[in-house]
Amino acid sequence: MFGYRVPAPDEAMLISGGRRGHGDAPFRVVIGHGKFVLPVFRKTRFLTLAMCESEVAETCVTKQGIALTVRAVIAFKVGNDTESIVNAGQRFLSDQDQMSVLTGRIFAGHLRSIIGSMTVEEIVTERQKLATEVLETSKTEMAKIGLIVDSLQIQSIDDGETGYIEAMSAPHKAAIQRQAQIAQAKATQASAEAQQEAARNQAEYSRQTAVVQAQYNAEVDRAQAQAAQAGPLAEAHAQQEVLAARTELAERAASLRQQELVAEVVKPAEAEAERIRLLALADAERMKIQAEAAASYDRVALDRMLIDQLPQIVKEASAGLSGANVNVLNGADGLGEIAAGLVGQGLTILDSVRRNLGASETTGEQSGDARPRTGASSDSRRPEDDGRIGIE
Repeated sequence: MFGYRVPAPDEAMLISGGRRGHGDAPFRVVIGHGKFVLPVFRKTRFLTLAMCESEVAETCVTKQGIALTVRAVIAFKVGNDTESIVNAGQRFLSDQDQMSVLTGRIFAGHLRSIIGSMTVEEIVTERQKLATEVLETSKTEMAKIGLIVDSLQIQSIDDGETGYIEAMSAPHKAAIQRQAQIAQAKATQASAEAQQEAARNQAEYSRQTAVVQAQYNAEVDRAQAQAAQAGPLAEAHAQQEVLAARTELAERAASLRQQELVAEVVKPAEAEAERIRLLALADAERMKIQAEAAASYDRVALDRMLIDQLPQIVKEASAGLSGANVNVLNGADGLGEIAAGLVGQGLTILDSVRRNLGASETTGEQSGDARPRTGASSDSRRPEDDGRIGIE
């Protein structure tokens, strides 16, 4: 709106003309709000309330007579109260840049004054004390010109080419270097120990890995060997089973062949031997009968004939036995039983003939037709003449 003026947040509006301001101030101070200003009759100016800074680089002489170059930075501003704004406005409104110049000069003087009462050691080691003393001594003077100091920072302290500060710091440097070397040695030792421990751990891990790998390789080789042997082992087992089967078959064939040999060779030989034994027995029986016939003159002719025919009977029976395929279950005992049966049959026939002849003689004696025994009739013949007996 026309005639209405508003200052910025970091500014103070100074209105001159007309009614005076606070106290003896030649202007009114407006902060934080607007104001109607009559043109021509009133005049407005603006004073900055923002933060400003000033740098100081001053050569100062210490209590020991050693020259030091001190660099500092001062942060200041115009106070927010009306009195400070009025004091600053009356001094710096026309040239506000002069605030930094004047502030630097004020602090330079206070730095020289305070450093002159301190030693180099105190200045170097107690910079905050130096800054606090400078602020305290300059506070009243800064308030008179409407300025307040927010902070004072000592940036550097330099003794030029005198080397005092360096000499002063030499023991500390040596101690620090010694501590640094000790710390470095400890760090190196710790690093070496850590490296050795890491190497041991790596070696142990490598050993364990090698052991596990060897076990794995051994298992793989064993499995491969078993797999490689599985085929030959199976073939060997199969061959062994085939050999066992062939052996069993050969044993059975040998047993069968043995039985065949027994049936083909042994049994016929045993039968032939039994036949010969039976012939011998028959011959012995014949000789016995001949002896009995020689002792008995009554039936010499008949007994002689029977005795002569008995070997022929047995021979015929044994000839039939030798040509037969006889299965004997009990060996030689069975053959003996067969031969004994044949001999018994021959003797049975002989006894039957004898009984029949004896019965005929008894009948002849009873009928009165007895014949003398001592002599042979004209019709009787010797067995040697006939050579056989016909038996039906």
